[in-house]
Amino acid sequence: MVLLVIDVQKGITDDRLYDFKDFVSNLKELIAQARKHGVEVIYIQHDDGPGTGFSLGDRDFEIYDEIAPLPDEKIYYKTVNSSFGNKDLCRYLEDKKEDTVIVSGLMTNFCIDATVKSAFDRGYKVIIPKACNSTSNNDYMDAETTYKYYNEMMWPQRFAECICIEDVFNS
Repeated sequence: MVLLVIDVQKGITDDRLYDFKDFVSNLKELIAQARKHGVEVIYIQHDDGPGTGFSLGDRDFEIYDEIAPLPDEKIYYKTVNSSFGNKDLCRYLEDKKEDTVIVSGLMTNFCIDATVKSAFDRGYKVIIPKACNSTSNNDYMDAETTYKYYNEMMWPQRFAECICIEDVFNS
């Protein structure tokens, strides 16, 4: 089992997110519980490419301070929505013979959804802790509706188990 913390980067981690304060608080608790239970925490950062303001070396690209990795925790970069677009991450998880991924982070309807479905397609058991992913408003749905659509309708009993943080390390 590993915990993926996806795209919680300074440029998008702010009060535009659905339930921002609870999201950050819950994610901090999830990371603390993972570390306490000896579950590896792996960070993923999205890179939009040089000159975008959201790339390696840019302030907005950096991991949000409140959930920063420990010095020995792995960080992988990606340029597509799914974290599994990073072949080094794929090889690492395969070499470790992991069978379960806990998915958390941003944005629910983009990189989280793509990662959930990619993990499912690769045969992983996928766990999504409640209130540990978030998104912002879009042209079609407000952030709350988007969050609920994926966490309460799209993923459960199809692609993932959506469960309370307290149950994550007991499943």
